[in-house]
Amino acid sequence: MEFTHLDAQGQARMVDVTAKNPTVRSATAVATVRTSPEVMEALRSGTVPKGDVLAVARIAGIAAAKKTPKLLPLAHVIGVHGCVVDLEITDGGVDIAATVRTADRTGVEMEALTAVTVAALAIVDMVKGVDRSAEIVSAKITAKSGGRSGDWTRSDQ
Repeated sequence: MEFTHLDAQGQARMVDVTAKNPTVRSATAVATVRTSPEVMEALRSGTVPKGDVLAVARIAGIAAAKKTPKLLPLAHVIGVHGCVVDLEITDGGVDIAATVRTADRTGVEMEALTAVTVAALAIVDMVKGVDRSAEIVSAKITAKSGGRSGDWTRSDQ
């Protein structure tokens, strides 16, 4: 198995994508925040003391997708041409899904993961005054399309 972010001596490096042609690519990631029944009711009724949790989380996720290379040192600076962050209040918490799209030389999996994890962090930040036990329990890529490796969907979805 070859790790593309390591050189022949095992040193970290940024993969050179200069020669690759831009193609349309997308990636979807999901995350879940678990919180107390009290917070779930406040989310449903819109009475969380800090305000509109879902709106803040959505904007935080979109902004984060665009900042990925500032957070991950080996991520490429690419154009984030589309980013949708959806949030759903469920019985167990808040489910977050983000789909990021580009027409560039490398994929947007890290941008999608960054979007859902920062959206999850925003939710925890907004509800921590009511529920200090709120937690992020999952974050994963569920699908990607485009690029040399083609399309992929997580088999357990």
